[in-house]
Parts: sequence; structure tokens; C-alpha cells
Amino acid sequence: MSMNLRIGVDVGGTNTDSVLINPLKLNDADRGILAWYKTATTKDVSSGIQVAIKALFSKCPEVKASSINAVVIGTTHFINAVIEQDERRLAPVGIIRLCGPYTRFNHPFIDFPENLANLICGYYAYVDGGYQVDGELIKELNEEEIRNHVLEMKARKLQNIVIMGVFSPINHSQEDEAARIVMKEMPDAKVVKSYEVANLGYLERENASILNASILQFARRTIISFQHAIKALNLDCPVYLTQNDGTLVSAEAAANFPIRTFNSGPTNSMRGAALLSAEGSGEKQPYIVVDIGGTTTDVGYLLPTGLPRQAAAYTTIGGVRMNFSMPDVQSIGLGGGSIVRKLSSGKISVGPDSVGHELETRALVFGGETITTTDVAVAIQNNLSVGDVSKVSGRFSEEYFLSYKIEINRLLEKIIDRIKTSPEDIPVLLVGGGSLISPSSIKGVSRIIRPPFHEVANAVGAALAKVSAVIDTVVSTDKVPLAEVLEQLSRNVVDNVVANGAIRETIVIAEIDSFPLPYIANKVRVVIKGIGEFDFSKKFRVPVYSSFDMPIQDTLAPDRKADLGKQEIQTPTLDILGYRPTVKEGVWTISETDLEWITQGCYILGTGGGGTPYTTFLYLRDQIRQGAIMRIIAPESLAEGDLIAHGGGMGSPTIAMERLKGPEYFLAHKSLYSFIGKEPDAIIAIEIGGHNGLYSLAIGSSKCTNIPVLDGDFMGRAYPTMWQTTPCILGDVTHYLPALMTDGNGNKMLMLEATSTKMIEKAFRAALAEMGSSVGVALGPLLGKDAKHCVVPNTMSLSWRIGRAVACARTTNSIDFVADAIVAECGGEKSSRFVFRGKVVHIDRRLWKGHVYGEVIIESDKDDTRFDGRVTIPFKNENMWVKHTSPCGEDKMLVVVPDLVCVIDSQNGDNIGTPEYRYGLNVSVIGIQAHPHWTDSQKGMDFGGPKAFGFDDVEYHPIGVYTTPRSVIEEYGS
Repeated sequence: MSMNLRIGVDVGGTNTDSVLINPLKLNDADRGILAWYKTATTKDVSSGIQVAIKALFSKCPEVKASSINAVVIGTTHFINAVIEQDERRLAPVGIIRLCGPYTRFNHPFIDFPENLANLICGYYAYVDGGYQVDGELIKELNEEEIRNHVLEMKARKLQNIVIMGVFSPINHSQEDEAARIVMKEMPDAKVVKSYEVANLGYLERENASILNASILQFARRTIISFQHAIKALNLDCPVYLTQNDGTLVSAEAAANFPIRTFNSGPTNSMRGAALLSAEGSGEKQPYIVVDIGGTTTDVGYLLPTGLPRQAAAYTTIGGVRMNFSMPDVQSIGLGGGSIVRKLSSGKISVGPDSVGHELETRALVFGGETITTTDVAVAIQNNLSVGDVSKVSGRFSEEYFLSYKIEINRLLEKIIDRIKTSPEDIPVLLVGGGSLISPSSIKGVSRIIRPPFHEVANAVGAALAKVSAVIDTVVSTDKVPLAEVLEQLSRNVVDNVVANGAIRETIVIAEIDSFPLPYIANKVRVVIKGIGEFDFSKKFRVPVYSSFDMPIQDTLAPDRKADLGKQEIQTPTLDILGYRPTVKEGVWTISETDLEWITQGCYILGTGGGGTPYTTFLYLRDQIRQGAIMRIIAPESLAEGDLIAHGGGMGSPTIAMERLKGPEYFLAHKSLYSFIGKEPDAIIAIEIGGHNGLYSLAIGSSKCTNIPVLDGDFMGRAYPTMWQTTPCILGDVTHYLPALMTDGNGNKMLMLEATSTKMIEKAFRAALAEMGSSVGVALGPLLGKDAKHCVVPNTMSLSWRIGRAVACARTTNSIDFVADAIVAECGGEKSSRFVFRGKVVHIDRRLWKGHVYGEVIIESDKDDTRFDGRVTIPFKNENMWVKHTSPCGEDKMLVVVPDLVCVIDSQNGDNIGTPEYRYGLNVSVIGIQAHPHWTDSQKGMDFGGPKAFGFDDVEYHPIGVYTTPRSVIEEYGS
């Protein structure tokens, strides 16, 4: 018997599946599978694993334990501890941020569910340290400062400690040194260095590191139990676990980084389906995997590498946002238990409701009275050994069968087309217990493959998992061409995959992406992933914590949730249409609900640019919860001589996702008005679009200056430069002087005179790179009369209304009409328009003069009766126009800047920024008429139209007639 047999085990919430496989015989008809077994998952996970593996040997008595070279386990065991918020499994954590003055805008745990934060948050500290994007130091480490905080954590009996450095994935030397300092004071501490856990994205990497640290002890105990179970079966082979991306990791590494194994089940199922089919015939091509269960159908896209396409840069587990991407899986309410009904029109409806686990009592073929898809499938095919076919024979007419087939085909065609990235037909791998309901052919599908052993595809995917490595870094292309940089980094990632245990000759580069950083010349973020076959012949060191005389405390699901000492706060369901904001005597006081809606609207009005307002939203929400008051007033309430402040952030939104804000916004404002010698009476956002739309609320908060915020801004959208504002069109440079810029780290730049606003911009941008590429800017105040003359009015109200429209569409299950709802809030069809809907099929990006130029192409769904053809949207940080190409090749401009081009996610109504464009994304495109400040003068068009972006040949045609948004203060103040 071969010495290269593997055992794959998938521990799910309901079933534990196991498979014994010979990976050298994948090309055989049986795919090398010697035995498989499915059993109910036990609370005592290790005993369930033993049962599942024992069954394999019972089926193959000729197989000796010495023939097994590895056991690979996929499990959701660790994620359960977080979801259940079990204090017996989660340990409190201390966090040391190496950040200097930065990141304090968003404290640790700021976006955790409250009970989970109360359970895990033990202590956190901000200390000197961190790097800028170019590798320059923010601050040197202060060993005594770190030691003092470690002693405090020691006094609190904290053992699990996270080290969080700014830009540590690019340079991790400070995290290593800080960990050394911690271990010197606390030799028994479990130290997690963030750069070893996740990639760029500070808050998300910290969240992942915190959860990783919190479950370390539980994970190590659990993995010991896995090893104990294997040892008890006399198996003398290493144990591996599968990671979220479907690759494997040694038990030792999993014990140190259990967060990486949180949710490997979907990936294992998809990879298992591919391995049981495509790889068996030696094919390397993309596939759609359709997994039909009892209630739902899950559809995913398998890349030629055999790994699933990933959904997004971020994922949320247990209410915690992290930067581990998960497989891109779309689901619909169609399964073997879906209820079938004949409508009064004669048509057939299928689902989305299902009899679920009651199939064997409620379906007709089992003697029940409910017509399910299984019943109709048995009646149509006759040869299915499911239930009693006589109970459905002759029950349905041929017309009924035809209507049923049309509906099943429609549902499957639609969900498959949503996942596809091109209009060409693609093969489908069909798996799942409900797959018997699928037709033999589906439009848009080249062929349907039903792989053998699909019942245990997840265990197969685990057994045959590969090994991977990822490099995520920011590089300079100032002296070395990007192609050379990518070539060198690709070699580096191959070396890393080998170091992780792969056979060098089997390694391929699975993903390679480059993202130019906006507003920063010659800086590119690069993400490269390599995968290869694991070398099971290597000898691996047995970790010291795996001795089998340690006590085994392994429980899958406790009989009750731990008593957290505090009842979870139950948020009452909001009556969105009945909600009334607080407006008294012309002052709108912002609530948490208002803030959430304004944030949603700000990002949509950013027209693809402006940066996500997420971290600013978290800061402001935290302020409101601590009692801060934020007030909004109407522009017309200003006195002529009032002093109106404005400003915002300048730099790359990509930098802001890693170097979270510190004091730079507040210092810029405070320093400028200290120089002027007067305090402002109110503040206005320079741009409503993106994260700067919330800047004025942060400065105006009672926790800062306690001044009101104007319901309006100076763009009505987002633009890439600060001279693209209405005061520059309607006034002169004096509206911006004096101007002050600071990095919040001891560097300030004050400009007292300038020949133009463009000169201020040039000077500030020249200094920007030396200040970490992200700064706070305060611009010279306007008088009340000038602010009223230049304002684009009621844009805070418009953001609020757009956010409310999205929230309403979500809660009323009318997300298909969210674009129409947004149009209604933007003046209706006379002032805005839902111009297109479809799927992203092409993206191109390039960096020029510090700005990201590119274009995205969106193709309509072939079954869409409202839209056809495709649209092309060029962008310079922000979207510039929408050009429609009809099926017969005719081009027509639908929307042109300065009118707003907003792209939203058709599935949830969220804004899609230009850095977030990706293949296969289903989007809706909305055009909104710009304010007359931009369209009614040549200067406005020169500053905000196509010519401002270097496109002299593009002609502007308004999408409609501008309508002033209705003021929230006016509507609710009466």
C-alpha cells in the first residue's frame, strides 16, 4: 500500500466528513478515493474526528496507519468561540500601538460589538513608533515607555498581548523589537505581532490580531486535542489545518495563528469539487461551482489555479471587520426543499421558502402534502431513488413541467450570470444534496459536470489543500520600472511559499495586483500570491505545547453561552419612514442614525473618489455615544460678518487606511485660528463627497470647537484638487489665505501669500510627500456673506436623504430599486437618472502626476429589459463620464462631469469607490445634475468640466435641471 495516503476531515456545524485518498491517483475513475464517511459533529470535537477516521480504516482494513503521511482538518471550531462570545474560550487582550501621534482617532475595539469588546478588551496603549509609507520613521521606539505599559498589563494579569505598528507589513523591525521588550518583562506572555497575522489596513489587521490573541490558548488546547485524537489512532503523521483561502498550514502555525483557519469550509467545498472533476482530466480553466442544498443554492467562481475568486478586501466575522477576504459566493433561495406553487397566472413559482430539514416528512414523495422541487424532479426524471415515485406519478401535467423547468432555469441562469466575468459560456461543477433538481443544461453554461463523491467534496478539498504565501507591500517606481519590481517580488513570494513547505517546482503565481496610490507620485501597492504543492516528505519540528499528557478540554458548543455579566444591548428596530431627526429653533442635532445615513450619502456623492468615510464615521459615532453634540444649521442663518472655517484632509486615501488619523485635523484648525487671533462662528465642509464630508462634524463637535456646521459644502461632490471649489470660481485666492498644513507629528507649513489657489495646491502637494503623504489642512476663513454666495446648499441634507433611501431599501427588501430611490431623493427624473445597471467586465488603472487614471467597463445583464449594451466610465480618482455603447455599436454620452457619476453596489446600495472596482461586481450607475455654480459659467466649466481633467474634446450636456435638495431643517423644524 502507498505510503502517500492522506486523510481529509471537515468539521462542520452539523456533520463531520472524512475521506481517505491517494493523491497520486487523482486521474483514476475513483479519483484516488479509497473510502469516505459522514457522521454527526459531536460537542467533543476530538471524539468526532476519531469516529470519522476510524470508519475509514473499517472500510479499508488493508490500509495500515503507517501508510498515512498527513491528516488535514478543516474546521469552524475557532470562529464559534467568537460568534458565541464564550468567556471560557476568549481571553482578555492587551494592545500596544506603535503609532506616535497617529491612530488615536480610532481606538482599539471601536467597531467591535459592545459585549465582545467588554469581554476581550483588557488594556491598550499608544506609544512612540511606526513608519510612514516610504519607510521613514514616525517615531523611534521608547523602550522605557513600552516597559511601563507592560508592567501595567502584568499587574492586570493579562497574558495575551498584541503589538500593532503603523505600516508594519512593510517594515516589521519595530514590532519585533517591541515583542522582545514584552517577553523580557513577561516571559510567559503570548505575543502576537500584527504583521504576521494580516496585511495592510490598520484597523482590520488590528481586529484580526486581537481575535487571534484572544483565542490563542483555546486554539492551542484544541489543536492538542486534534493531535491527541490522531495519536490515539496510532497515526504517526503530522496534522495540518486548512486556511480561509483553501491552502493548508501546519498544526504548529495554526496554533499560533488560528484566525487564518476561521472559515475554510466554503473554500474546501469549492476546491474539492474542482479536484474531483477538472484536475482529474488535467484541465486548468475557470469553473462555476453550483452547490444546491436543501434550502439555498450557493454559487462561486473557481479560478484556473483551483482557488476560489475572493469576494472583497474585508470580511465581517462575529460582527468584527477584518482584512481576510473570503470566497465570492452568491446565494439564492433554491434547494431540494424549496416549495413549488402554481400562481393564478398559470406560472410556477419556486421558493425562496423551503421545508428545509422537514423534507422527509412534508414532501409528497415521503407522504407529505407540500409540493417541493424534489417532488417535481422525481416526477420528471422517474429514475431517481428518492422517496416513493408512485406518490407523484401522473400528478403533474406536461404544461406544469414546462413552466417549472422555465422557472428553475431562470433562477439558475440568473445566479450563474451574476458570478460570471465574461459573456462566454463556462463549465459548471454541480454538487450538493439538492443537485438532483438541476436541469441537464443551463443557458450560458458550456457543460454541467457532476463530480463523483460530491457528498464529501469539502473533506476532499481539505485533504488536497496546497500551500501559499502572500506579499502585500507599497513600492516605489521612481527609479525601477514597475515590471522589474513585480518580477523581483514574484521571486520573493516563491521563496516564501517554499519556506512555508511547498515544492518549488510546483509553485505558480496565483494572483498579482498593483494599485497606484492616488495623490502620491511613483508609489504603488502590490499584492502577489503564490501557491504550490505541499512537500509532505519534509520533517517538521513538533511544537513543545503538543505533549499528549496535557489535559484535553475540548468542547464544540457549550450548553449555554457564558454569562458575560452584562445583557447585550438590544437595539430597537428603527421605523425608518417614521423617524424624525431632532430639529429645534433652526438647529439640527445629529443622532447616531443621522450620522449613519449622512456617511452613506457622503460616500455616494464622492463620485468614486474622496476616500471612504468609515473611520471618521466610527470616530464620530464614538463621540456621540460619549455625549458629544454636533449641530447643523442652514447657510441662510449666517450673519454677513460671521467667520466661516473650512478645510479637510489632503493626501492618499490608501495611506489613511493604514496610518489612521491622529491630531492633524484638529491641530491644523487650532493652529490657523491661533495665528489669525479669532475663533470661527461656524464651519463648512470643503467637499461633501468622501471622508472630507464628515470633517466639519469632527471639528464642530462639542468635544472640539463646539461650533455649528453648515448644511452645505463648496463642491456638491468630490473633486481631486482643492482649487476645484466654488470659492475659486466665484471669488479669488484671498478666500483660502492664510492656509496651514500639518502632519500632526511636529511639522507645519503656513502660507500667507500666493498668486493663485493652484499655487497653494502645488506648494502643499510638494511638501505632502515629506509629511507622510497624508495631512490635515485648514484654509483661510470666509465671511458669512461670501459663504452664502459660494455654498452648494443642503448637501448634508442630501447625504442624509440618500443614506435613508439605502437603509429603507435594505429593510423593506427592495434593494433592486435602491437606485430609483436615490434618484427620487436627488430631484427625481428631471434632475437625476438611473442610467445603467450591469456587471464590471474590465478595469484599467494607471498613475499620472500623482492621480490614478483609468476606466471601468460595465456590461448589462442579457435578461435585463431596462438596460442593454455596455457603458465605459473613465476616472481620475473620481468618475468623469458615462459613455453608452449599444448592442449595434452606437455610442452616446449619458453623463459628463461636472454632473455626478455615482456607482453603487446593486446588491446592497453601498458606494463603490474607484479603488474598489473589481471584475464581476454587479453595479448600478446614477447620474445627478451638478449645481449651477459649475455649469452656468465658463469658469465653472473650466474648473470642473472635462477640460479640467485634460479632455478638451469631450462636450458637456446636462443630464437635467438642477433641483435644490430639500433641507432637513426646513422639513422637520416646523
